[in-house]
Amino acid sequence: MVWLGIDLGNARVGLALSDPELTLAHPAGNITVRGDYFQAFDEVLNVIEDERVECVVVGLPLQMDGTEGKSAKKARRWTKALGARLEAEMEDDLSVIDWMPDIMLIDERLTTVDAHRRLLDAQLGTRRHRAVVDQQSAVTILQTALERARR
Repeated sequence: MVWLGIDLGNARVGLALSDPELTLAHPAGNITVRGDYFQAFDEVLNVIEDERVECVVVGLPLQMDGTEGKSAKKARRWTKALGARLEAEMEDDLSVIDWMPDIMLIDERLTTVDAHRRLLDAQLGTRRHRAVVDQQSAVTILQTALERARR
């Protein structure tokens, strides 16, 4: 089984997956959501099912002082709704999901800044960042969770 990292964005939801040994996170694409990342549920459920995801790590966009603003509250609602949707899927007789992955939130402050820096370091022009920055942020979120889990 693997872990799934999620960076919720208003235009795209970035995804990252771990390797089976839970040591490295790698980009796994974006889901276009056009202003409402609640639209991403079906595709996220497909990834959870297809990859047999054991743990879902969702970025929590705290403000710089550590408090929760509107975005963090929306991320909490999304995470709670994902858990409810997974439970409903498990109860469905036709569902192929027969396990309940753990779901956790992790502070994602500065992950987008870090993602842009990493993309610049990789010689990717700033115009091309938009298409990959959300999944790179998801990589940072997931890698942080993997490192914490190893400690």
